[in-house]
Amino acid sequence: MDVLVNANIAYLLLMFGSISLLMALLTPGTHFIEGAAFFLLFLAGYEVFRLGMNWWALLILVLSLVPFIYSIRKSGRGWALALSILGIIAGSLYFFPGDGFVPAVHPVLAIIMSILSGGFLWFVTRKIMQTIRSRPLQDMDRLVGQIGQARTEVSESGSIQLASELWSARSSQPIPAGSHVRVIAREGFTLIVEPQNPSK
Repeated sequence: MDVLVNANIAYLLLMFGSISLLMALLTPGTHFIEGAAFFLLFLAGYEVFRLGMNWWALLILVLSLVPFIYSIRKSGRGWALALSILGIIAGSLYFFPGDGFVPAVHPVLAIIMSILSGGFLWFVTRKIMQTIRSRPLQDMDRLVGQIGQARTEVSESGSIQLASELWSARSSQPIPAGSHVRVIAREGFTLIVEPQNPSK
């Protein structure tokens, strides 16, 4: 295993393990991603134990999360993402002790991995946040106030059509089939309706 103790290999294990861990936090319950993150970070931990690390480089990597989080909260903040990636590159180059100012991790590897991982995580995180913030495609509360048509007689039970969908419905007064109805409330998956032009 000592043959594999190499700063570049350790860096790749650490990056892929960290990405897997973030993906597991964003999309919990898959078990595969969590398992992969644990395995990769375990191997990376062994490498770090053998190679050592620069604490100031770790601090730079942690601080790089601040502009990254700022960039995903709102569009038009590409400069924050670029600042975060620059921080990741700097922290990655000097995470493992090298010879003086010569980084232990190959610069090309650190630059490519930092850009790819930062861009990938930014894109995936933005998409997940958009999905969480978006309204459900079928928000039943939005049905209240809409006009439909009774497909059967509606009283204690019945069915109405809203757009192209059939819904269970009931009304406090009998409504003949074919009449236009207005949704005034809902109880679970049952819509409470009244005639569109109720008689006074």
